[in-house]
Amino acid sequence: MAVTVSAWAAPLLVLTGFAFVAFVPVLIVLVGSLARARDTVVKAGAVLLAVGYAIPFAIWQLRPDGAPSLTKDIHPGFIGLIVAAAIALLYAIHTVRRR
Repeated sequence: MAVTVSAWAAPLLVLTGFAFVAFVPVLIVLVGSLARARDTVVKAGAVLLAVGYAIPFAIWQLRPDGAPSLTKDIHPGFIGLIVAAAIALLYAIHTVRRR
């Protein structure tokens, strides 16, 4: 349940301008799915979401001339990747539940 709620919350936080705070649901998704999920598609979706979030986060932290917030510094392509990865993860979670 926590993984599903966090998978919904992560793209919503990124889309609404709270990209820095989205690390909490991304971390919950990653740890929860790697620890508890038996399906490899769910694990792969969680890793894709975490990597899609970690790349712009690392760029923002490592750039000396970065914006004051992650929301202002993140490229729209990464926002699309995060949203697409979350949708794929949610689809995988709901598909696994039905089986």
